[in-house]
Amino acid sequence: MLFKVAGVGLLAAVIVQLLKQNGREEVATVAAIVGLLIATALMISMLSDLLETIRGMFSL
Repeated sequence: MLFKVAGVGLLAAVIVQLLKQNGREEVATVAAIVGLLIATALMISMLSDLLETIRGMFSL
């Protein structure tokens, strides 16, 4: 799971750098924001699974 978040971060960083080198600063900013949102969604999903596991362990 952690590798998924790291992979999204690395992919977003590479895309942002490529766009900046080609002079597309605005699109690079949008790509960085999209990468951040995807990583955040993955982390929220993982946190939800963790809380469900804890709830099941303690029968809450």
